[in-house]
Amino acid sequence: MKTAAYVEILDREGALLAEAAEAAGSDAEVPTCPGWRVRDLLRHTGMVHRWATAFVAEGHTGPRRADDPPALDGARLVSWFRDGHARLVDTLTGAAPGVRCWQFLPAPSPLAFWARRQAHETTVHRLDAESACGGGATGIGVDFAVDGIDELLCAFHARPKSAVRTEEPRTLRVRATDAADAVWTVRLSAQPPVTVREAAGTADCELSGPAAHLYPALWNRRPFPEVTGDGSLAALRRERSGVTWS
Repeated sequence: MKTAAYVEILDREGALLAEAAEAAGSDAEVPTCPGWRVRDLLRHTGMVHRWATAFVAEGHTGPRRADDPPALDGARLVSWFRDGHARLVDTLTGAAPGVRCWQFLPAPSPLAFWARRQAHETTVHRLDAESACGGGATGIGVDFAVDGIDELLCAFHARPKSAVRTEEPRTLRVRATDAADAVWTVRLSAQPPVTVREAAGTADCELSGPAAHLYPALWNRRPFPEVTGDGSLAALRRERSGVTWS
């Protein structure tokens, strides 16, 4: 996907998140994030948006701590979130393609990284905000869902900090049933997972389903659509695959 497409999705998803949060109310529980209320979701995502903006706008070439969110609530908190989201969209839209700054996952460029990462960050948390409303979730495009699965499996969980490990070598397969060539083979061991975008060899367990269902399931926002083979690997992945802010 092109950077402009990610920014367009980020723009839309942030607006949907704010609308859902406003409808639910800041004290509403967020079922997909146990222990969180909508105010926690808005503060976290608004903080991340401002943190990401600073790298691109100010050209920071190394990691830096995010500023703590303000102790706002209600309508003022929603407004604060909207302002930070708008600034992120504007910054990514106006940035030079060759802007140099820090990134923490592989990407063709820092700008491509931040646009992609923030589009997926915001989409996942939009799902959280909608869960607080108790209604259905807005749909996710197949291509974008496949891209998000790829980012999670091939980038996030390729990092040394990934806790998705097994004592003995095992193989997990992930397959989007509604997209061509959207299959991943994840080699699990005592080391960080190694993932390839192909159906390589046999698998001990396979997680499959439509891309838009697999995507939130792999982010632990809903059950896996279908599990075949050794279900203990699916359970292990769900228990150990959380990506936390640090």
